[in-house]
Amino acid sequence: MSSPVRVLLVGAAGRMGKTVLHLASNDPKIELGAQCDLGDQIEPAIKNCDVAIDFSHADAIEEICRAALQHGKSLVIGTTGHSQEQRRTIEEAARSLPIVFASNFSVGVNVLFWLTRKTSELLGQDFNPEIIETHHKMKKDAPSGTAKTLADVLKTTQKLQSEISIQSIREGEVVGEHAVIFMGPGERLELTHRAASREIFARGALRAAHWIMGKPPGLYSMQDVLGL
Repeated sequence: MSSPVRVLLVGAAGRMGKTVLHLASNDPKIELGAQCDLGDQIEPAIKNCDVAIDFSHADAIEEICRAALQHGKSLVIGTTGHSQEQRRTIEEAARSLPIVFASNFSVGVNVLFWLTRKTSELLGQDFNPEIIETHHKMKKDAPSGTAKTLADVLKTTQKLQSEISIQSIREGEVVGEHAVIFMGPGERLELTHRAASREIFARGALRAAHWIMGKPPGLYSMQDVLGL
């Protein structure tokens, strides 16, 4: 049996961080080497780990990438809401490190990305797409990273210059719901994913941490992890 993957969890005190901690503690293929949260130094914690899983805040990405580059460690980035400059920081780090960067680590959502692309290609420009996403009232970024990814998929497949309509709803304790609606002449098609538990995202992130080991430098998506 191969040695467990030693993980540094960044953002351990958050909602997602706590869920990752819970699942990792019951996974024999994962060894939780260290954990960090707001105010903790990342560089000393990453030294003795194989990969860092980031579910913290977008503003932490410069320090995370700097520490990972210094010690040659892989990254799994699940935090969303990065600015264009912060995304460039991730892309630059991926020239030297293997990084899985995903707006959503759910297997079902990544199938939704794939289905959205195929549906858009098949329906063509006679159908007008829009996105509706709902999350709990504590979620800070709107639209969600998942909704932005869906919009990017639609813009690419339909070769659109204009923005895709996204309606963002923040209410209650909703873990996450995403609907892609295609309105055509006399008909309407909907693709919907509803998350019932944060465990689906945490499980996907741990799967990505296993997958990234030994990969060459590059920026990978969760669809790469799943082979979609």
